[in-house]
Amino acid sequence: MSTISQRGIANLHSHAFQRAMAGLAERRLHPTDSFWTWRETMYHMASRFTPEDLHAVASQLYVEMLQAGYTTVCEFHYVHHRPDGRPYANSLAMSEALLQAAQDTGIRLTLLPVLYMTAGMDGAPLSERQRRFGHTTESYLRDWFALQGRGAQLGCAFHSLRAVPANAMRDIYEALPATAPLHIHIAEQAAEVDSAMQHLGARPVRWLLDQMPVDSRWTLVHATHLDEGEIRDLAASCATVAICPTTEANLGDGIFAAAEYFEQGGRWGIGSDSHISVSPIEELRWLEYAQRLTKQRRTVLCSDAEPRNAQLLLQGVAESAATATGYTEHELAADTVELDGDSAILTGATAQDLAQRWVFSGNANIVRHVTVNGTRVIEEGRHLRGEPILAAYRQVMQRLLA
Repeated sequence: MSTISQRGIANLHSHAFQRAMAGLAERRLHPTDSFWTWRETMYHMASRFTPEDLHAVASQLYVEMLQAGYTTVCEFHYVHHRPDGRPYANSLAMSEALLQAAQDTGIRLTLLPVLYMTAGMDGAPLSERQRRFGHTTESYLRDWFALQGRGAQLGCAFHSLRAVPANAMRDIYEALPATAPLHIHIAEQAAEVDSAMQHLGARPVRWLLDQMPVDSRWTLVHATHLDEGEIRDLAASCATVAICPTTEANLGDGIFAAAEYFEQGGRWGIGSDSHISVSPIEELRWLEYAQRLTKQRRTVLCSDAEPRNAQLLLQGVAESAATATGYTEHELAADTVELDGDSAILTGATAQDLAQRWVFSGNANIVRHVTVNGTRVIEEGRHLRGEPILAAYRQVMQRLLA
């Protein structure tokens, strides 16, 4: 069997536990169903997880990511404590479950413990359902430094402007090492923009650009709702936008202004977020297709220098991977995905159209082998530990869904 080697893809945004609820929120919860009503299903699922459950679900998810061609994942981790908000006897138990899942599957992990303090931009206290997410700045920093040297890259996630007051964000920023990647949910929904205007006096991305030293260390997740000035200044900051097209479509968030942002030279990557899809190809395809539907024309995300859509898309995710994940370019460039050169969709493929075929020629997974950090983790499309991981996942899902 012939194979064609490609570079591994970084998944810049993941909530591993949400893989357990994929497909469970696809019913009308409210006449104006939205992200805000979807959260009810998410809160219910989050309340049921133990560290053992998280390990099983994350392990299965990471196997699926590797099988699809993701070789690195940024885990935006906010389910920290017991459901009533009390820390576990080992306050790092949930984080360690994710670290172990990454070790067991062989995926590169950037662990992003989340600071989550308030329920809204008005400073309201966390609701009962949010208590297990919460930290003070002191407890967050204690746990963050205790997670150093655990075999993964360690970064920081500010959940959102509605969940992290400005003074706390600044205190954490100043306390962390100057090399730690920084991620934040921002401007995902129109209602968030309205709330920021009311309580902060500025649009969310504008506020962040004006109030924090946003640079290449930062990854802004979603950033769906931007005005022209925000697009220009965000691109100039060298920050990365983590676009999650399948989740953003699933939640009805809106469409990121990718064409305008790309024209400004903005850095970007993709994430599977809620994992209603675990496929980098689907994220890239729908990133382009959403622009076509908005602009009512074809081949939007390309340029005179690179007229091939898929090639430009794959270049984009490669160029942002190191700064967003904290791994070096040398480390990431060594991770490979080998495609089945004998697959029907690659029949007659040339170097000029290989990427186009992979991204735009259907949904068959043609990933055959995956190597991460010199170790083969996917062989003939299967994970070397896939069967026991799947068995543990099935057992946990039966309990979670009971």
